[in-house]
Amino acid sequence: MTHTGNPFGQVLVALITPMTADGEVDWPAVEKHIDDVITAGADGIVVTGTTGETSTLTDAEKIRLVEVGKDVAAGRAKIITGGGSNETAHAIELYKASEKVGADAIMIVTPYYNKPTQAGILTHFRLVADATDLPVILYDIPGRTGVPIRYETILRLAKHPNILAIKDAKGDFSEVSRVLNQTDLMYFSGDDANVLPHLAIGATGLIGVTANVAAQPYRVIVDAVNRGDLQAATAAHMQLEPLVRAVMTHVPGTVSAKYILHGLGRISSPRVRLPLVGPEEWEAAKIEDELALVRDVPGADFSNFRPTATPPPAERCRRCRAPRDDKARRHPDRGGGVKERTDAAASEGG
Repeated sequence: MTHTGNPFGQVLVALITPMTADGEVDWPAVEKHIDDVITAGADGIVVTGTTGETSTLTDAEKIRLVEVGKDVAAGRAKIITGGGSNETAHAIELYKASEKVGADAIMIVTPYYNKPTQAGILTHFRLVADATDLPVILYDIPGRTGVPIRYETILRLAKHPNILAIKDAKGDFSEVSRVLNQTDLMYFSGDDANVLPHLAIGATGLIGVTANVAAQPYRVIVDAVNRGDLQAATAAHMQLEPLVRAVMTHVPGTVSAKYILHGLGRISSPRVRLPLVGPEEWEAAKIEDELALVRDVPGADFSNFRPTATPPPAERCRRCRAPRDDKARRHPDRGGGVKERTDAAASEGG
């Protein structure tokens, strides 16, 4: 399929997946949080990325997140499904199922843990991109996947009609400029601290974790860059800096974002699924020290921040979600549909 324009948006949130205190997906909270970030200025939502805890979501939960996102967004923002798999066949299965329930685009991460060659990476991306008609964002994050998408591979992938963009968490700004010069690919910043530098050299937008807490300042930055007002963009960037540090520095972004959102009263629980755990006391203190430096950030009032401790999560069965101490439980057949299997996460912002 031939795609024109930007089918993704510019201010994309790498969405957390709100959960109840016992580790189940809190579907009403998911709906509320999606609506909150769209109202604050997001025009794209990446569900089931690493920030959304893709590695510990069932496939059925991943597909339902796309469905819920589409229902809540109601045309106000694009719903992009992330996560994928390091098994090509499984990734294709997930993305086809996402397309069927209405996803607007897909984000494909480099196969992780396997450490494929560039030929393997090229084949994986091409086959997944061939499998749907949806526009594709490639996700380049070698710090998590173990291998980069090299420049020469990017040039070859840019010729695929469905591959339109890259989320960059590699931090090589000279390569970003080189690819922008040589291809028509759009770039999205995948590093919350470097959103403005990416935009300044020609990136289209961002896919951010901190935007779960405060999407409005990113809207300010992107709109200012769009109209050529670097001074306004820089001012918003500087205001965000301590909040970005609070979210991205001390614990995984998923953990800190949920901790902060819970302290603000915007989600009912900061629960994350194992092996992630909530911040230890000393980590929480560091997060709160950073939050104390946040000033005049639209949508981020920490004057009534009220964090509470989270009890250790119970380990639950991946298939039926029953506590692990229920050892006698038998699993019914689940014939048909998407397999109840998950894969290790590979991306922080998506």
